[in-house]
Amino acid sequence: MTEVIRSTAEKIRNLQVQGARNVAIAAVKAIQIQAEQTKAKNKTQFLDELKEAQTIFSASRETEPLMRNAIRWLITQTQNANTEKVGEITKLVVSSAKSFLSDLEDCKEMIAEIGAKRIPDGSVIFTHCHSSTVTQMLIKAKVNGKNFKVICSETRPAFQGRITAKELIDFDIETTFIVDSAARTFMKNVDMVIVGADAITSEGNVVNKIGSCGIAVLAHEARVPFYVVSELLKFDPETLQGECEKIEQRNPSEVWSDAPKKLLVCNPAFDVTPNRYIHGLICEEGIIAPQTIVEVMKRSYEWLF
Repeated sequence: MTEVIRSTAEKIRNLQVQGARNVAIAAVKAIQIQAEQTKAKNKTQFLDELKEAQTIFSASRETEPLMRNAIRWLITQTQNANTEKVGEITKLVVSSAKSFLSDLEDCKEMIAEIGAKRIPDGSVIFTHCHSSTVTQMLIKAKVNGKNFKVICSETRPAFQGRITAKELIDFDIETTFIVDSAARTFMKNVDMVIVGADAITSEGNVVNKIGSCGIAVLAHEARVPFYVVSELLKFDPETLQGECEKIEQRNPSEVWSDAPKKLLVCNPAFDVTPNRYIHGLICEEGIIAPQTIVEVMKRSYEWLF
């Protein structure tokens, strides 16, 4: 196994690489480099290397189906290759990796274009945590001439909301930054909530940064539409077999670095928002009801099944 796989997995594990898209991109690029440096003598050994990389990356973060699906795609392409020559398989993996990353970027642009149309002129948008696809959508709406304001939560304990706030003000989008516990206070002034996703289950429930479910409930109570912006490949096919999406538990020191020794500190990274609170899933196929996710996935990504 090349050092690039282990070092990239360690960066993902230590949160040096954050965000589902960035994690998937880092893993795909690492596998591309491994393919170019392979010591495999035949197709079987090449597949063994890919599967070992898959195991290492899967262990680096529990709640990353986009990364797992990306690696599954590369393995599927290799398994289906009509050649036993390592050189040709290497070229196939490298080209497949580049194609996947290009398609992922195209999806982001499509989602931004679709979602930007849904933002009402003169509206107030609430967002939580940081999603590059969400910020891209908001920037697209701004470029298209929409006038709107954004309320952005801090997103403790790692404060990813600060990343979102900085990106938005860099594009001259009026942004108000609030503490997480102020969400209900500001919800009465909001026209729409938009968040990203880390995983989507077979039921259309959405796993996202801790606090997202609470915000969805507040939005429901205030009759504010709650949208999830996500690439379809964040769907986790394992949930079709009865598996529950695992919720990553992060280091308690993120919450309180010098907590009293006998104090138990719990730091779940994500929570699950039930589909009944989700107004729509904004994805590359358009705006869909979350309950239709399996049907849409089978139509768009049959290889995943």
